Amino acid sequence: MTKSALLVVDMQEDFCPPNPSETTTIPIWPAHCVQGTPGAEIIPEIDIAKIDRIIDKGRDRSVEMFSAFSDAFGNQSDAASFDLGAYLKKNGIKHVFVVGIAGEYCVRCTALDARKQGFDVCVVEDAVKSIDSGEKGWEAAQMEFGERRVRLVSSDGPEVQDVKLPSSS
Repeated sequence: MTKSALLVVDMQEDFCPPNPSETTTIPIWPAHCVQGTPGAEIIPEIDIAKIDRIIDKGRDRSVEMFSAFSDAFGNQSDAASFDLGAYLKKNGIKHVFVVGIAGEYCVRCTALDARKQGFDVCVVEDAVKSIDSGEKGWEAAQMEFGERRVRLVSSDGPEVQDVKLPSSS
C-alpha cells in the first residue's frame, strides 16, 4: 500500500469567518494569521492532536508564500519553518491529498509544488474553499491541475479512503 499524507492548508481563524455566509472581497492581502494572535490559531473544528506537523509559512514579510513547500519564487527558504518535501520523502510518503483554503492561492500552490517534488497529488475538491470561484480563480486552478497531472477527487471517492480516520462512535 502506498503511504499517503493529508495536507490541510490555512485552516486558521483569520481565514474562517464565524458565520459561513460572511464573505469578503480582498484585492490586496492585509496582515493576517500573525503569530501569537487569535487569527493565527487553527480553527477549533480541527483536532490538532491528530496533526503530525504544523508548518508555519510566510515568516519572511518580504516574500509572499502561498505554498507549504516553497516561497513565491519556488525557493525553500526561511519563509517556511520546515522542509515539507524532505519530511514527506523521509517518511515514505508517495501520495498527498490537499484540502483547505484559499483554493486558487494556497491550495493551488501547495498542490503544484507537491507535484513538482514528485508526489502523486490529489486535491479533494469538496474540501476546498476559494475566494474567486470564477474563470480567473478556482476554474483557472482546476485547468492548471489538469495540465500538471494533479487530480481532483471527492471526499467520498475511493482515492481518499486510506487517509480517512475512522469515525469515533
